[in-house]
Amino acid sequence: MKKLKSVLLLFAGFLAINGCILSEPGILEDSKYITIMTWNVHNLFDGKDDGYEYSEFLQSSGWSLEKYMGRINSISAAIDRLEVYPDILILQEIESLQVLEDLEFALKRNFSWSHFVNNPESAIGVGILSRFPITEVMAHSVTVHKDTAPRPVLEARIQTGNGDFIIFACHWKSKIGGDDVTESVRKASTRVILRRIRELQKDEPQTGVIVAGDLNLNYDEFYRRGSNVVCALIPDDPLCIKLTNIEKDAQRDYVVINGSKPPVPVHFPEETIVLYSPWINELKNGSYFYRNSWETIDHFLVSGHFFNKSLWLYEKTIVINFEPFANFDGIPVPYNPRTGNGLSDHLPLLLTLKFVNGD
Repeated sequence: MKKLKSVLLLFAGFLAINGCILSEPGILEDSKYITIMTWNVHNLFDGKDDGYEYSEFLQSSGWSLEKYMGRINSISAAIDRLEVYPDILILQEIESLQVLEDLEFALKRNFSWSHFVNNPESAIGVGILSRFPITEVMAHSVTVHKDTAPRPVLEARIQTGNGDFIIFACHWKSKIGGDDVTESVRKASTRVILRRIRELQKDEPQTGVIVAGDLNLNYDEFYRRGSNVVCALIPDDPLCIKLTNIEKDAQRDYVVINGSKPPVPVHFPEETIVLYSPWINELKNGSYFYRNSWETIDHFLVSGHFFNKSLWLYEKTIVINFEPFANFDGIPVPYNPRTGNGLSDHLPLLLTLKFVNGD
């Protein structure tokens, strides 16, 4: 097995990234569609104790290799039942690269490239499985004021026979500890992504980007918090102009989102980085059901490159809100380590790109 390793340290953080080529295929030259799934799979720990697991996933609490493999089989069986099969899987809350490899082995289709990243001594990390070559990876550790984000941002270059694009696989800091208190760490993760997007705009203006994962922010977070807090995600709304003071200060730590195709600034200055959010006009309800209310914390944020009818064109995003990912009412069923029932407390999102050859 050929090992690939790449590390990029940003700010004061440390991280571990590893990956592998699971087989030696070529580029999928004839692909006309690419489907990408992002899914927080809810504490997918392997069967051995490493010292950093959550208490309910220790062998002393009854966790075992058999229960772990049961989860692998349940998750892979659910994915295998999808009518539209994903080409790229972006997973949050997994323990290790071994989990990715075990999942790949259980799936009915081959995902030939995998990468995993986490912080040292952390319980969970972020991973990606891809049927397309991942030719470059960078792991961005994020620290602000001595507070390090629990997970790095995993940047992966996806190579296709019809052009490359970049995925930022994310699991931003949760709101545990307070919405406003934890916002600075989520905004620090945003700064990394904005910096890389600007570098790509300069060096590779033709390369599109997709931000994917559990961002622990709703697409309408700004309104939910009284329309007076600049979050890491804010709408393209004139209410935000004064709060951001963007006429004087450059866009540093927030991504502007809108539902325009392509996502160009409507109320913000022309140079503002704006990404398309499917939640604004396409999707309903949410991907996470918390205290009897829907939240939209799982995201695809898409750059304008995928709307200009050259190479890969954005087609649609759906929430996978049907069995076995959800119950009869479309609500996710969290995994219960005691009974083995359920899959995850999050629903997956599935995004489709179509190759249009400039037509």
